[in-house]
Amino acid sequence: MNVPPPPPIAQPETQTATQPSKPEPEKAGEQQTLSVPPGAKPIYEESGTASWYGPPYHNRRGSNGKVYNMHAMTAAHRTVPLGSIVRVTNLKTRHSAIVRITDRGPFIRGRILDLSLAAAKEVDVWLPGIATVKMEVLQAPAPLDTGGRWAVQIGAFDAEKTANQMVDHISRRYHTAKVLRFSSPVGDWWVRVRVQDDDRKRAEEITRDTHTPEGSIFLVRLD
Repeated sequence: MNVPPPPPIAQPETQTATQPSKPEPEKAGEQQTLSVPPGAKPIYEESGTASWYGPPYHNRRGSNGKVYNMHAMTAAHRTVPLGSIVRVTNLKTRHSAIVRITDRGPFIRGRILDLSLAAAKEVDVWLPGIATVKMEVLQAPAPLDTGGRWAVQIGAFDAEKTANQMVDHISRRYHTAKVLRFSSPVGDWWVRVRVQDDDRKRAEEITRDTHTPEGSIFLVRLD
């Protein structure tokens, strides 16, 4: 459940003295506000390992710009559009829950979904920490297969020096890319690569052609 936070939404390369506006928090009991037509059929399905994340990410800004509330019915996925409504079913216990995708992650190889604490309790992921689930996208605010804004996330790196070396390597190789290094609340370091025009094919190229002895490389959708 080690999910790095997204870089700052505005002006990520520099820090300013201006106090940013306070982001709106996700509401507890988010599931109650989700509207899914009866009998809605999935538009995308994926099965794999789910985990959950809470402290130290609780009350920090998520990828959707709002403060992450681990008591709301939400989840993180790397590529499903933010704001999508999905049904998550534990394939062992058959317990399921409806959640909204509000964040990006999990950034651990082999995992497909990071649940909030509330959602993890609903689908029996909280106590074991991980479980095999089926995720069904019921509604999405944007097409899943076309469009979107894409980037590459690399990490985690234990040392800031190693992250800086990756930044230098990517910057020299891809001159039009914007490369950002940032730290997570648990103290490790991440590198995010914004390709020209946030194009998926360019991001996929970097994902395919980049190698690192430390950390992993993930394709991630920003919107």
